[in-house]
Amino acid sequence: MAWDHEAHDGEPDSSDSLRTFGAVVQALREHAGLSREDLAALVGYSKHTVASVELGRRMPYPDFIEGTEAATGNTGALKRAARYLSRQPGLASWFRKWALLEREAISLYTYESRLVPGLLQTEAYARVLFGERLPPLTDEQLESQISARLERQKLLTERPNTSYSFIVEEHVFLRRTGGPEVTRELIDHVLACVKPRNVQLQIMPLERGVHAGLNGPIQLLETPTNRWFGYCEGQESGQFISDPQVISTLHMRYAKLRSQAMTYEESVGLLEQLRGAL
Repeated sequence: MAWDHEAHDGEPDSSDSLRTFGAVVQALREHAGLSREDLAALVGYSKHTVASVELGRRMPYPDFIEGTEAATGNTGALKRAARYLSRQPGLASWFRKWALLEREAISLYTYESRLVPGLLQTEAYARVLFGERLPPLTDEQLESQISARLERQKLLTERPNTSYSFIVEEHVFLRRTGGPEVTRELIDHVLACVKPRNVQLQIMPLERGVHAGLNGPIQLLETPTNRWFGYCEGQESGQFISDPQVISTLHMRYAKLRSQAMTYEESVGLLEQLRGAL
């Protein structure tokens, strides 16, 4: 069945890079003697999605690019051109491909050891983080970052059929980033975010001296076509992962983290206790 995102794309305005990429797709398709309907059937998307990509209105998904490459002769032109696509403002360049897939994910797993995950942050907490960024952001850049983060958070309410799992280190809340008032609001917000039955939160307690996440944060997602991707972020860089072997390793680590962290009920109880101590 074709995967049609046309009804809820929410893509940014067209850019020169999107229009150029779309023109390349159209040229390769026509050179291969394919109609939009033909290409849509080959790549598993609707003809409307193909048209939107060709017209520069839609950011192409990784599997769309791979499928179109195969359908048009494997020239490599699309993969090379995709590196230069401009996407959502306010998102780091290395995060954009992940953010695109995140909006269609049916499962999203996040382990975070440094700060509260972006999907669970309050505006005040995010403002503190971006306000302390080095090198410093301009006021315009700061507001752009915050707007992008708040927009991304709509995923939790707009996608009730997506399964969300968060594992967060206890010390992230104990740090009291922004002070007691910001932390109090943050904990209240997190507790509200994890009430829906499709959202799970587990706290990794300080007393767990060694666990499966010591190599750093982990993010995993499953697409509507049941394909898994991973993402790991570091200082001024991020790694988008599609290699099945690496994905398998991250799955094993995340499964182990789930068994080592507190249960949902224990985690909620701990946050309520921390909130009461502020």
